Amino acid sequence: MPRPNWFIAFPLDAGFMLSLPALPPGFLRYAPEDVHLTLAFLGACGEVGAERAWHAFESELPNAGLRPFDVTLGEVKGFGSRRPYSTLSATIVEGREQAVAALAREGDLTMAASGRRSKRVPTPHVSLARVRGRAAEGRFEAGLAWARGLDLREVRLRLDRIALYTWTPMRRERLFRIVAERPLAPK
Repeated sequence: MPRPNWFIAFPLDAGFMLSLPALPPGFLRYAPEDVHLTLAFLGACGEVGAERAWHAFESELPNAGLRPFDVTLGEVKGFGSRRPYSTLSATIVEGREQAVAALAREGDLTMAASGRRSKRVPTPHVSLARVRGRAAEGRFEAGLAWARGLDLREVRLRLDRIALYTWTPMRRERLFRIVAERPLAPK
């Protein structure tokens, strides 16, 4: 198994995942416990680097003004660094401004984790499914057709806690595990 990735994210109560229609072949639906909104993707920085980023985030949290907030989901589309995409993810509609502000910390957190500042422009989204292995080209279009058939406008999610995640050792059923977690202080 390759070196696991680490990230800091908002865990979400994603019971809505159980009512989504079946995915086409070549895709893995996220378990409701795996659904999150990434705040900072730290990559394969190792446990020590991830803990540095987590502690840096925790120490700035009291002064960061980050409080619980709600988001609603919008269009589902392909995201990720692999071509044409690696995940099918829902965009954020309501709460987008707060989510973008929270994601602005990613560069500082990747610097704490690995000594390198992330150059990517993070876009708030909630991943619902992942491409399995190297899906055939036709499957990518089938995944997008599945995404176009979803209507998630009524899904409202509360972002009220932060967690440090990494991969699970056995990734067939669950992809991620929470290593550390803390609630956000109410206003």
